[in-house]
Amino acid sequence: MRFLLRLLITAAALWVAVKIVPGISYTGDWLPFLGVALIFGLINAFVRPIVKLFTLPIIFLTLGLFALVVNGLMLWLTSWLSTGLGFQFHVDGCFSAILGALVVSIVSALLSMILPDGD
Repeated sequence: MRFLLRLLITAAALWVAVKIVPGISYTGDWLPFLGVALIFGLINAFVRPIVKLFTLPIIFLTLGLFALVVNGLMLWLTSWLSTGLGFQFHVDGCFSAILGALVVSIVSALLSMILPDGD
């Protein structure tokens, strides 16, 4: 049940980013969009920790601001993989990816605070 709740929170956060960030687009139904959210979740679970480990010195030098770039790259990677798998999720550029990752992070945090944890 917790996995499904996290998937729905991620999907809602991505949907908000699609709606308010220029350069992020999705054309399709809501069920394939859950697939995009699943891809994003898997990338954040497995790829992002490795990338953050390798970029840790840069993250320290920029006082954490480079973490926004890493999160944007994960959203961009989600776009690339989603397009390759036939989903119509697309991120146009680096600025859109970074702004979209910021929106997704904020919305996910707010929804996680509002919704019950399940523990």
